[in-house]
Amino acid sequence: MFNRTPGKTRLKSYRSLPPLAALFMLFAASSRAEDPFFVTYTHQMEEPGNLELSSKAATGMPGIADRFLGAAAEFEYGVKGWWTTEVYLDGQSTAGQSTIFTGYRWENRFRVVPGEHWINPVLYVEYEDINAADKALLEIVGHDSAADLSVPNDEARRETLHEIETKLILSSYFKGWTLAENFIAEKNLSHAPYEFGYAVGVSRPLALTARPDRCNFCRENFQMGVEAYGGLGTHADFGVRDTSQYVAPTIAWTLANGTVLRISPGFGVTSSSLPFLLRFGVTYEIAQFGRAASKIFHTHGGNQ
Repeated sequence: MFNRTPGKTRLKSYRSLPPLAALFMLFAASSRAEDPFFVTYTHQMEEPGNLELSSKAATGMPGIADRFLGAAAEFEYGVKGWWTTEVYLDGQSTAGQSTIFTGYRWENRFRVVPGEHWINPVLYVEYEDINAADKALLEIVGHDSAADLSVPNDEARRETLHEIETKLILSSYFKGWTLAENFIAEKNLSHAPYEFGYAVGVSRPLALTARPDRCNFCRENFQMGVEAYGGLGTHADFGVRDTSQYVAPTIAWTLANGTVLRISPGFGVTSSSLPFLLRFGVTYEIAQFGRAASKIFHTHGGNQ
């Protein structure tokens, strides 16, 4: 089984607009720039009331097996300043086989200590209801390998996985640099041992000072970095032996309208890994979605 720098835009009130038009305007007004990571989490939380819409995709070819495209649609909401919740909907398409829905995940992140510190800890808990055909590759744990991705869809989808995944997220900001470390523990609720994994990343924008005018190609709009991630075996054989390990340069580009585009070519460094794994994604943020949606539907309901 195989992420966020500040940069906010506030929405004007849409109370006077018709509900459907207002919701469309809200969706179009996404605005938060993110760090460039795909696997590594930082301590950045979603602001209360904000809704972030994202897609992450990964494509590769496991040896002589068919090429695949795995994807996850994400809906992230800031409940409190210390609590962010998120739902993933996963699916995949494998060349010459089929395109299938592979399940959902419910993630929650909890900020342990308020304020900014040298090291900022966050606790992560996720419930997964997916099948073994899932190829979103959001993390790598245990002895996950390229061979797992070679199982035909019709066979793999028959195995349902109910899992709990936890992470300890540690990250820091220092003179424009972001440094993050994640330790991952995952357990299948029906059987199998505890599986472990990790992700680490470092990134920095090309410029720290923003220009006063809006632009697409300003240096501060580009955040570049690198992340490394992989499995750490199980509680019975903890370590990197017979595990998948990847190193991946990453880049995020924030457009003037707030849209964030990310891409990351990953390179497997062990025999269990895919030789090459390309990740790409798009992110939108709707500022104060909770408050605006409440006003819209309250007003609409009062006009009935």
